[in-house]
Amino acid sequence: MDLDKIKRRQSLKVIISEAIMVLAVILMVAILALIVSGYWLNSDFQIERQGLLQISSAPTGASVEIDGSSSWLQKTNTSKVLSSGEHTIVLSKEGYDTWQKKINIAEGLLYRVNYPRLFPEERSAETLLDVSRGEFVTISPSRETLIFTDNHYEWFLINLNNNVIEPKPIDAALLFPGVSLSTVKILDANWDQDESHILLKTEINGDVEWVLMDIRNLANSLNLTQEFSVDFDDVRILDNSSNNLIAIQSGDLRRIDVSGKSISAILIENVSDFDHLGSEIVFSAKQQNGEDYYVGTTKIGDDKVTKLLESETPAKIALSEFYDEKYITVLLEKAVTLYKDNNFEKLISYDVSSNYEDIKVGHNGEYIIFYTRNNIAAIDMEASALTEWQTEGPSFGWIDNYMIYTIADNNLIVYDFDGLNRRQIATNIPGQSIITITDDKWLYFLTDDSLIREWLIPR
Repeated sequence: MDLDKIKRRQSLKVIISEAIMVLAVILMVAILALIVSGYWLNSDFQIERQGLLQISSAPTGASVEIDGSSSWLQKTNTSKVLSSGEHTIVLSKEGYDTWQKKINIAEGLLYRVNYPRLFPEERSAETLLDVSRGEFVTISPSRETLIFTDNHYEWFLINLNNNVIEPKPIDAALLFPGVSLSTVKILDANWDQDESHILLKTEINGDVEWVLMDIRNLANSLNLTQEFSVDFDDVRILDNSSNNLIAIQSGDLRRIDVSGKSISAILIENVSDFDHLGSEIVFSAKQQNGEDYYVGTTKIGDDKVTKLLESETPAKIALSEFYDEKYITVLLEKAVTLYKDNNFEKLISYDVSSNYEDIKVGHNGEYIIFYTRNNIAAIDMEASALTEWQTEGPSFGWIDNYMIYTIADNNLIVYDFDGLNRRQIATNIPGQSIITITDDKWLYFLTDDSLIREWLIPR
């Protein structure tokens, strides 16, 4: 027996086996890399680059029909590889209405749809409280807390996330000492993200005053107008817990230190509109010639100002973040332009049909809304598309982070932020009712004389 020959054969087998294993690993890695990049084998056994759909719904577990076909495996809160191009998505669940949308899948990219909501076909309403609502109602960002005044000018706080609903009185006299509450009109209310403060724009005996309301300790509330003896044109919350504010005073942008009760020197002069993310600010302001305008960016604590563009008229501005990228949206008369914030790259421009008055950045920056009364334009950042539409009622509100509601002829009508999936979900609703959804379980109506709740999931 030739031991050396046997050893050489065994060594050769080992080398060949290891080589095959290495090649197999390389091949598997290459295949996985192609799959991750969106390449897939289609029904004709041809390699094509596809995209990935990630879809969620409330309630979860809805059946997903794609281009007319479905299987028991296709449910929401999952992902599916799709060929590039247009697809029609239909969601359904027994006992609920349906939701549908046409989407355009791009090669090698993820398309997220995380806002579809299905409403029960049968719901029962229960009256929780008899209330005599006054003019002021505001709902926290989490939609768990509601504050309102009754027709006797008394203020109340309600935690909506409880099975038992009990109004908690608020001593509003601490907010407006020496003033009859009947003379106080709330023009606007904005909460901080911690839901510890509300910035109130008020009108008292014809004069506008800004009040920072400390919900947890009313005695610590601060009347900004009186504290600084200044008439502010606009005030906004700069951080999550309202320690810092940013304001326009006589056209000049300044920062307010709430705890130190101090106001900064002028940051930017002649500002017509601004927005911010953290310490970064984007603004529209007059040029030094006093006639033309420009859009610029700066950071608090930094004297450097970068000009983005110049214009003959003031612009409306929004600064947003989507997929960890920052964007600047400029609304200039009837044109909307989107820029990348890091290098001011102009991404896309849209012509719009209306002179929209204001901008709202949606949940997680996933959409940007332009509106005036019931006229709405919406940029869907996921789809890179703009749609213009109108609500049927004279005005609109937000029923959750993605859905808009309106009341027309006492009917409650809801739409997705882009105007699609219109559904009438209730009747006999007063025209000024306040509507919200809490914890994906309850639909609340605050009418002129009642607080009503409906369940959105089976009990």
